[in-house]
Amino acid sequence: MATRRLLLALSLLAAPALAQRPAGFPNRPIRLVVPFAPGGNSDTLARLIQPRMAAFLGQQIVVENRSGAGGAIGAAQVVQAPADGHTLLFDSASFVVAQFINRNLSFDYERDFAPVGTVADVPYLLGVARGRGITDVASFLAAARAAPGGLSYGSPGVGSIGHLAGVMLAHRAGGVRLEHVPYRGGAEAARDLAAGTLDAAIISGNSLNPLVEGGRAVIVGTTNAAGIGAHPSIASQGFSGFDVTSWNALFCRAGTPEPIRRTLEEAVNHATSDAEVRARYAAAGAEATPAEADALAARLVRERALVRDLIRETGITLG
Repeated sequence: MATRRLLLALSLLAAPALAQRPAGFPNRPIRLVVPFAPGGNSDTLARLIQPRMAAFLGQQIVVENRSGAGGAIGAAQVVQAPADGHTLLFDSASFVVAQFINRNLSFDYERDFAPVGTVADVPYLLGVARGRGITDVASFLAAARAAPGGLSYGSPGVGSIGHLAGVMLAHRAGGVRLEHVPYRGGAEAARDLAAGTLDAAIISGNSLNPLVEGGRAVIVGTTNAAGIGAHPSIASQGFSGFDVTSWNALFCRAGTPEPIRRTLEEAVNHATSDAEVRARYAAAGAEATPAEADALAARLVRERALVRDLIRETGITLG
């Protein structure tokens, strides 16, 4: 009898949330567009929450990789779809920068998308090939000053957090020359770092850690202020205030009915609260975060202002 009363109480507590679920949604498989290449950090994180979201919503979720143009090709796919929650964008912090890269877009990132919520925060790592005598930020910058053309570094693309972090480091180090080499994803940059094509890479742990574990690369510093585990931050190595963190978030079309948007927010929270997902995110160098749509909207405003300031201060050309 006690067990029955407990089950009844739990069902009553769950009833309001279930009652708010919009009727008829979803009524077909959901497209989850990842605007980056397969195997990179965004793709990995999207595929980790995919089955949990699908279970919550009761519909299949299909991940589609549509890379190119700093994420704009994938974003355009979502803009062209109906605003009914069945086509979603799983983007990174480059979502903020895209408007500064592609000035002739047929859509507007601020106008045409609605935030569902942040899924993960993703600090980036500055890594170099092992055996070059570079072990920290000071020796990295010394090598850049000594090299005739500076050092090259790869990132997941123009306007990515890796790209911006390199620009900020070069600027704050007094104009050290760091040549940016954009890729379609962190996995491709890691491949060329391992092959010796690149001097360095500023990418996620998901892409860089296999090289470190295989003895082919060393981590010089992290782009977030706190550091990651035993790896010190760039900020702690003479660059106080240096704090650049990528993230991944879910977006739907602007105009999507609010009950559908909130249901998607609940689905993300269901997925990221799963213990296995959180552990696998951590292994990929990411921290699962609550999917709060309003908090993400405020974050977008702040970070767009930061990018504008960086462009003004450094003269960086993104487009």
